[in-house]
Order: sequence, then structure tokens, then C-alpha cells
Amino acid sequence: MTLIDSFGRNINYLRLSVTDRCNLRCVYCMPAEGVRKLAHDEILNYEELLLLAETAVAIGIEKIRITGGEPLVRKGIVAFLGTLSQISGLRQLVLTTNGMLLPEMAEGLRKAGVQRLNISLDSLQPETFARITRGGDLERVLCGIAIAEKEGFPIKLNMVVMRGTNDDEVLDFAGLTMVKPYTMRFIEYMPTRKEPNWQSLAVPGDEILRRIAGAYRILPLDRDDSLSGPAKNYRIDGAAGAIGIITPVSSHFCSECNRIRVTSAGKAKGCLFDNTEYDLKTILSNGNRAALEKALRAIVDRKPGKGFIAEKGSNRKPFDMSKVGG
Repeated sequence: MTLIDSFGRNINYLRLSVTDRCNLRCVYCMPAEGVRKLAHDEILNYEELLLLAETAVAIGIEKIRITGGEPLVRKGIVAFLGTLSQISGLRQLVLTTNGMLLPEMAEGLRKAGVQRLNISLDSLQPETFARITRGGDLERVLCGIAIAEKEGFPIKLNMVVMRGTNDDEVLDFAGLTMVKPYTMRFIEYMPTRKEPNWQSLAVPGDEILRRIAGAYRILPLDRDDSLSGPAKNYRIDGAAGAIGIITPVSSHFCSECNRIRVTSAGKAKGCLFDNTEYDLKTILSNGNRAALEKALRAIVDRKPGKGFIAEKGSNRKPFDMSKVGG
């Protein structure tokens, strides 16, 4: 079974947030003072999340990415992931994390059936890392990455490139792939919160690629498969790993978008940058699988053809990534 939207795109990827809470306050994700935490009864419980996942897979979703906030701060998350991994028809179960809790949780995640980790890593310099994350411990994250690698996880690292903050480390990150089988993904800074003068932070993807190409010979790679994300992938000649460039601002990838997302509060979005949300919480609370299937199909059918992230005149509302699911 497949889910085809009104623009002919095969929607096979669900980003599912399990919590709005996080143990860091990254500058591109939330304000310094943090955000209002949802009450316990405002977020989906594990039974509701499982119903959502099972129903989505039954109608055509093949890949689920678990996000937050920081998903590993939610109590019972490893057991829940173990249950998700057993859903018949689910081809990929992956998780995005900031890595702070990986030293003690990587082994359990692997045993639970998580197949791949995407780990946020915005600097290799302790002071810069602490400034971007507002208190993160770089050594702890690096330790978690090393343990995850030993557990057999394929590793993807995500760097949000910000001019004047960490863009001087682009070549250092690219160089990691020469010796490690990591996929290093460089992501354009997104003005989700519509900060004044956000353009001063943005480094376009083609500039990032030119910088890397100025130091290394790079070769284009084909997309992995139909479940791949939006990155344009390359390999440095002779490298053990790969690099990816994600350009949501300078060169959107809407025509290839294959995803929908649901927040920890049960709000579904067909597009990250569309104001429209669909509240699934009542349906999930009632356990009405037929109504949920109908709602999910409607969300896919109404998925917009294009998101308006940075266009002048856009009426897009600002939002914090930690509330939407990264």
C-alpha cells in the first residue's frame, strides 16, 4: 500500500516527536529562556503513539524517525522503541538525538531495534559547542558517538552551519569523513523563529560545498533509496564516509518531499513551514483506528506543494523547532 499526495509524491516517512522537552537549549531551536513545557496530559502517551505508528505503517509509511525535543529524556523510551521496531511493514526505525545521553543508552537503543542515529554536533570546539547548545558537554557527546559506533550504529552527524559562529569548522567536519565511516550533513540555518537579521547567520549550501571542494576532490553520490531524506550527497575522494548538504532555504526540495510529522501533542503537519496543523489527539485518545486512518490520509492529500520558509511576504508563523520535532 502506498500514500500518494495530490502532487504525485509517495509519502512514506513519518517524523514522530515523543516529547517537547530537551536537556539543551540550542540557539537555533529555542530562545535562551526555554519554552513552556507541555503538561503530562497534553502529550501523547505511549499507547497513543503506538496506535499512530501502527496505523501510519498500515497505510503506507515505511520509515519512522523518532524526534523531540530530545527523545532520550522521556522515561521508558527504550522499551517503547523496542515495541515500535516490531511493527510489521516498518522498514526503518531511526532516531535523532543531541547525544548527551548516548553513553549510557546506546547499547539499549541498539538492542531495541533502532537502526540508525542522527546526532546533532554543531562544533568540535568545546567552548563553541557550549555556546551553541547553551551548556552542552562536547566530550560527553563525543563519548556517546564512539560508544554508538562500537554498538554497530551507522552514524550521521548534523551540523547547522552559522556564519561567524561555527562556519570556520566546515572543513574540520568534512575531514572527519576521511577517517570515519560517518555521514556528515551540513544544514543551512533556518529562520524558523523569524529572528531579526537572520540572514547574517545563513551560509548557503552551494557556498559550503565550494569550501569543501576547494580543499578536497568531491564526487556526487546517488540517493540511497526512496526513504532517503533531503540531503544532496557526496563523497570526498578516498574517504571512509560521506557528506550531505541540506538546503531548506537557498534551494528547497519540496518536489521530492516524502514526509509528514506529528508533534508530541498530537498535532500533525504535512509541511514543516505550513501554518496548517491537524489535531489527532482526540482521535488517538478514543483509540479510533478507522478515524485515524482517514485523518492521516486527509493530511497527506492536503500536503502543500511548497513550503515558504524565507520568502518575502510569507505569512508563515514563527515556531520553535523543539515544539515541532526537529
